[in-house]
This record gives sequence, C-alpha cells and structure tokens, in this order.
Amino acid sequence: MELMDRVKHWLRQITEVGLLLVALFIVIQLLFGTQWLAAANVVQNLIDLIRALGDNGVVGLIAIAIILWLFSKRQPG
Repeated sequence: MELMDRVKHWLRQITEVGLLLVALFIVIQLLFGTQWLAAANVVQNLIDLIRALGDNGVVGLIAIAIILWLFSKRQPG
C-alpha cells in the first residue's frame, strides 16, 4: 500500500503543478497576447472545452460536475 500512496502523492503533485502552469499561461497570454505563446493558446483551448461541454447539454453539465468534484477532493499542501 505504501507504493500506491507514493504514486497518489506524485500524481497529486503533478496535477497541482499542471494547474499552476495553466494559470500562469492564462495570465501571460492575457498580458502579452497570443503572439507570445502562439503554440500554447491556453485561453482558446479553455473556451473550446467549455463550448464543447456546453454543446452537449445535460451531459456537459454532468461532466463539469464530475470535474469540479474531482478538484474539490484535493487536499491543500
């Protein structure tokens, strides 16, 4: 079980770093525009994701609820 705990810990840490990078890229893109990060158009990708979930109606709402539930289960630190 210790191996599984270590794997979970590493996955949580990787997810946290990923979320921080997404937030950083959004701020950079808002400050400097899409020319600076043309390869990583984070804002447009998020808009496309939200639009795709919204186009699916109830299924999109369920998917958003699951995503929010997963992120709310994170423990700080």
